[in-house]
Amino acid sequence: MVAITLIASSVLVGVFAFVVANRASTILLDQATANAEAQLNAGEIWADSQLGVHNQAFDPELQSTMLSTVGYLVGGETSQVSGRIWSLRAYGVSGLQPVTAPQVDDVSQVITRELETSVATEGPSSQIRTASLNGGEPQKYLVYGTPVLTGFGQVELYYVVPLTAEDQAANEIRTTVLVTGAALVVLLVILTALVTRLVVAPVRVAARTAQRLSAGLLDQRMAVNGEDDLALLGASFNQMAANLQRQIVRLEEMSRLQRRFTSDVSHELRTPLTTVRMAADLIFAERDEFDPAVARSAELLQNELDRFENLLTDLLEISRFDAGFAMLDSEPTDLVPIVERVTERLAGLAERVGVPLDVEFPETPIVAEVDPRRVERILRNLVGNAIEHGEGKPVRVRMRADESAVSITVRDHGVGLKPGEEKLVFNRFWRADPSRARQTGGTGLGLSISVEDARLHGGWLEAWGAPGAGAQFRLTLPSRAGDRLTAAPLRLVPDDLPPRATESPLAVSELRRVTEEVQS
Repeated sequence: MVAITLIASSVLVGVFAFVVANRASTILLDQATANAEAQLNAGEIWADSQLGVHNQAFDPELQSTMLSTVGYLVGGETSQVSGRIWSLRAYGVSGLQPVTAPQVDDVSQVITRELETSVATEGPSSQIRTASLNGGEPQKYLVYGTPVLTGFGQVELYYVVPLTAEDQAANEIRTTVLVTGAALVVLLVILTALVTRLVVAPVRVAARTAQRLSAGLLDQRMAVNGEDDLALLGASFNQMAANLQRQIVRLEEMSRLQRRFTSDVSHELRTPLTTVRMAADLIFAERDEFDPAVARSAELLQNELDRFENLLTDLLEISRFDAGFAMLDSEPTDLVPIVERVTERLAGLAERVGVPLDVEFPETPIVAEVDPRRVERILRNLVGNAIEHGEGKPVRVRMRADESAVSITVRDHGVGLKPGEEKLVFNRFWRADPSRARQTGGTGLGLSISVEDARLHGGWLEAWGAPGAGAQFRLTLPSRAGDRLTAAPLRLVPDDLPPRATESPLAVSELRRVTEEVQS
């Protein structure tokens, strides 16, 4: 607003100053012209009376009469101002010398040949000339000429008046207008700054209050003074903040109760589950002595109890994450033995479903500051899901490290993921195909817990997939606890894809997302 006011007022003042100065100069010039014309008319009458007694151009007294006439015009003016010049010239009469008073050097600078021709042939004429007479400073002159008819022919009377006073007056007017305009511009800028400050100050207070509210300080409010629009804005803002505070507190309370309910239910189910587990173990141990149908029921009971126990464990872990009580026990750990241990434990399942496991990692140790238990749980979920969805095709596990990060990818060649499912796959209890039978008896919380474990390390857990091309999950962890990741040693998009697969919309969108993530 200050800049706009400064520019607009400067333009307006400049235009106003130009118009005023130009108009003042015009008025002063018109006044000087009118005065010169009046003086010239009076001089014409006197010259006519003096020269009318001569009927011949070769009259020997004519030259002296012209000299006395001009001398009278110069000395006879009661309003004589230094610098004014009178001149008599006979343009069409030979033998008569021009007479000028007072005598000046190079009067032709102001009474030009063109002006003489115009006065002699066309009548009264005027012009404005800039000249340096008698070696003085250059200044403007108004030159007015008129013909005088005599008995021996026509002579021309010229009146030269300097415009110094008019120029000074015009300059003073121009300076006064500019100074006044500049003061007006400064005053407008100051007023605009003050008014803008009065308007913007409450908005800035509202912005700072909103920032504090967004930081979690829900009791922050704006000070309301008066009853104007700004006070109404502050009151509305405070009302909005109070409503938001009530809603947030209500939602936090509901969330707290929900987390507490989940935690309490998980803990309370432990006691009956232990009792049922003891009875089920006893029945399962004696299943060979039962009828085949009863023995099968004992096996199903044992499997479902295992799954139920895993579900309770996962619910407890999720409740810890939700409550913010999850702790990270970081220590320098070689990740190669963890990957070997996970693949060895899942080798039996892979062999049972006919999925080959291909593990690739460096021969040298890969050490990072991580929580071994959580990293092993992440890899167990990733490899287990890859085996379950592998469709009998190989599952490849790769590991790479650089100076700042460690990446582990788990690649399967199953049905893959549809566009958009690479985000949904980490949701709780989400399944790409609800009708698909589980091979590992998972709870539906494995990937949700895994992504929380990765975030707890300050790392990334990402998914890529394409229909018919399988899927790949990438776990990236910082080598040192607390460091911020900027890049991953392994690409999220698999290297073994054909060109058309890598150019799919899902792959392109995923590559773009990874690029933006790395840049940020």
